[in-house]
Amino acid sequence: MTDLTVADILIVEDNPADARLAKEAFLEQGSGHILHHVKDGVEAMEFLRGEGRFATSPTPDIVLLDLNLPRKNGHEVLAEIKSDPNLLRTPVIVLTTSKAERDIMRSYDLHANCYIIKPLDVDEYINVVRSVERFWLCNIALAPKRRKA
Repeated sequence: MTDLTVADILIVEDNPADARLAKEAFLEQGSGHILHHVKDGVEAMEFLRGEGRFATSPTPDIVLLDLNLPRKNGHEVLAEIKSDPNLLRTPVIVLTTSKAERDIMRSYDLHANCYIIKPLDVDEYINVVRSVERFWLCNIALAPKRRKA
C-alpha cells in the first residue's frame, strides 16, 4: 500500500459505538491520524469554525458525517460546510444508516463528496472505514487547508 497522509479527521457521530468503531479502524492501521469526535451538528460547526471550546481545533482534512444527529442534522451541517468559503473544499463523507433515496439525493445536491451506507456487521463497518482511509488519504490530493477567520 502507498504511504498514507497523516490527517486530522473529524468524526461527527452521535452513536458512541459507531464512533468507537471508526476510531478503532483508523487507529489499528497505525497511520498516526489525529481523530476528533463530536456528537451533534452544533458541535460539528463549532469545531469546524473554531468557536467556543473548539477555538484551538484544527481544520480537519476530511469529515465523516452521520445524517441522523441531534440539535442540527447532517444535511444542515453539510449545507453550512459547503456554503462556507473556508470549509467548502473539505471533503465530507456521509456515513449513515439511511438508504432512503431522498437522503442520498439531498446529500449529493448539497455537494457531499460521497455517500456510504453503514454496514450492520462490525467487521464490514471497520472495512468501510479502512477503505475511506485508503481512498481519501492515500489516493486523493486534498486541497490545502485554509486558515480559520
